[in-house]
Amino acid sequence: MKRHAAWAGMASGAAFAAMPAPAFASAATPDGAALSALWGVPFAGILLSIALFPLVAPLLWHRHFGKIAAAWALAFLVPFAAAFGAAAALGTLVHALVDEYVPFIVLLTVLYTVAGGICVNGDLHGTPRLNTGILALGTLLASVMGTTGAAMLLIRPLLRANGDRKHVVHVVVFFIFLVANAGGSLSPLGDPPLFLGFLNGVSFFWTTTHLALPMLFICALLLAVFFVLDTYFYRKGGERSARVDPTPGDLTPAALSIDGKINFVLLAAVVGLVLMSGIWKPGIEFDVFGTPVALQNAVRDVSLAVVALASLAFTPRSAREGNAFNWAPIDEVAKLFAGIFVTIAPVIVILRAGADGAFAPIVHLVTGPDGRPVDAMYFWATGLLSSFLDNAPTYLVFFNLAGGDAPTLMTAGATTLAAISAGAVFMGANSYIGNAPNFMVKAIAEARGVRMPSFFGYLGWSFAVLVPVFLLTTWLFFPA
Repeated sequence: MKRHAAWAGMASGAAFAAMPAPAFASAATPDGAALSALWGVPFAGILLSIALFPLVAPLLWHRHFGKIAAAWALAFLVPFAAAFGAAAALGTLVHALVDEYVPFIVLLTVLYTVAGGICVNGDLHGTPRLNTGILALGTLLASVMGTTGAAMLLIRPLLRANGDRKHVVHVVVFFIFLVANAGGSLSPLGDPPLFLGFLNGVSFFWTTTHLALPMLFICALLLAVFFVLDTYFYRKGGERSARVDPTPGDLTPAALSIDGKINFVLLAAVVGLVLMSGIWKPGIEFDVFGTPVALQNAVRDVSLAVVALASLAFTPRSAREGNAFNWAPIDEVAKLFAGIFVTIAPVIVILRAGADGAFAPIVHLVTGPDGRPVDAMYFWATGLLSSFLDNAPTYLVFFNLAGGDAPTLMTAGATTLAAISAGAVFMGANSYIGNAPNFMVKAIAEARGVRMPSFFGYLGWSFAVLVPVFLLTTWLFFPA
């Protein structure tokens, strides 16, 4: 991440405070080894708030999560401004928002808007074959329209198809495992961590080639386990519907009708715009308070916003009403991630200092005695933190811990970057807070009357199902 503008002159705070903003923007990047680990407290605070407040004070969190996120951002910016000057604080804020947060939230919002305009209708009966087919379809779509888009597109028809069954919880849990997480591992469109990697220089199709085999292994194994489990519950008794079903469990075109088809065209436009920003390099940049903004990225983000507006304008009202579309989920993500992207700034700088920084124990954990990265440890360390601290910022932490240089990581460090990417995407499924779509799916299922597991109940599912799968994945693809 290009944090030179945000952190220039930190090592000499008094002299830096006297610098005007232009001088600040051009100063050299300081050594993160000089920074205390205490600068990471606001980042840890906001992530712990996301994990704990919904459990211990849900009403307070629901009403004030935006204010809580802003408070943690200020808890970093105010002391930083006092120590190093207002120009430093402004530069850090602008860099975090303009260079990282805006592209991230624009893409997430347009995928959420476009997917929310596609309503799948049909009189489907939730047999094991149909449920497995929907999960497989969602897994494939997740890398094209994002885990958020694919999850929002298919969770409602899946719940309707299983509305007459007694045992539905496992269906939603495996939907989160596959559609809301593992399926999004093949492109930057798939999952927020990979898009952040793309913004930091990782090629668009790099993850397609390097994560394809682990993704296919994990998803095929999870689909097989799901089919066996769903077949058991379906045959256990009381699962079969008494109604006459014209579509006995087959996912066929005749069984479906789709409102809002214009959004498929808009989805293709989203893919094209993201590809364009990775291929077209005119070499033109604009300076925004010391933060360089490339022309191709500005064109991409403005065009994506236009696509979202077009979806709102041209989607039939019946499609969004059928999906019970509202802005609450994306509103929460937008406010929380604004705070995350600001407070993560000092953590990135310290991690870039490697063994000389305040987070040296983490470096030693993922580094062997010969100084080489241990891919298995990168996979598990990234994954376990992604499970509870959200996978997007966790990806950034370990991406920078591994050096933060995309060309080097894509070549000499390819296995390490693959381990980081796989850990962030796959293990975001380990808890409800590991990835943004997890809570969205849970909320929609509960609104439809499904009694979803508690936070710790869901952890039981992930420990029983996912941990053995990830151990096999480590043995096959990321050996120590």
